[in-house]
Amino acid sequence: MSKVTCDIAASVDGYVAGPNQSLDAPLGEGVEQSLHSWMFDAAEDNAEEIAAITEAGAYIMGRNMFGPSRDAWDLDWQGWWGAEPPYHAPVFVLTHYEREPLKMEGGTTFHFVTDGIEAAMERARAAAGERTVAVAGGASTVNQYLAAGLIDELRLHVAPVLLGQGERLFEGTGRVGLTPVSVRHTPLVTHLTYAVERAA
Repeated sequence: MSKVTCDIAASVDGYVAGPNQSLDAPLGEGVEQSLHSWMFDAAEDNAEEIAAITEAGAYIMGRNMFGPSRDAWDLDWQGWWGAEPPYHAPVFVLTHYEREPLKMEGGTTFHFVTDGIEAAMERARAAAGERTVAVAGGASTVNQYLAAGLIDELRLHVAPVLLGQGERLFEGTGRVGLTPVSVRHTPLVTHLTYAVERAA
């Protein structure tokens, strides 16, 4: 069975997105730089972690991570990433609205799943084969998968900032057992890896 991982950047107080998310500020006002500068401004220092994020055979993400709309699809919208998204693998997007698969350059195809997190996981496992399945975010999606006991390894990338408000990790998950696996820090981030106790 495929290993299921989750990589997500968070503030020290547990927020993965800030307030006032919009088309111009998809992660909230001022958050992109504070949470993700380690990926873009210090990629060489964090190359090992970035490589691990992009090695999955399939990804799962929430509707909010794919785009800003919360209602019926604007079919002209093809994601935040341009013609060639960084995934290079099938991506399963959780949504309440049906949409035909969206094939992009570089091997990424977005599939839109309307029948819940378990169905998305089943499809992602089938697509990934023996490779890793990655739960990409956002907070609500990660929290649902943690609560369901469907993540094997949680990799938190903690930026040295307090956001104070926004979309928070670990809300509604209940008790989740975590076993420390590794920790490493660079000037812009601390990388924490935990094995997650699977649900009985």
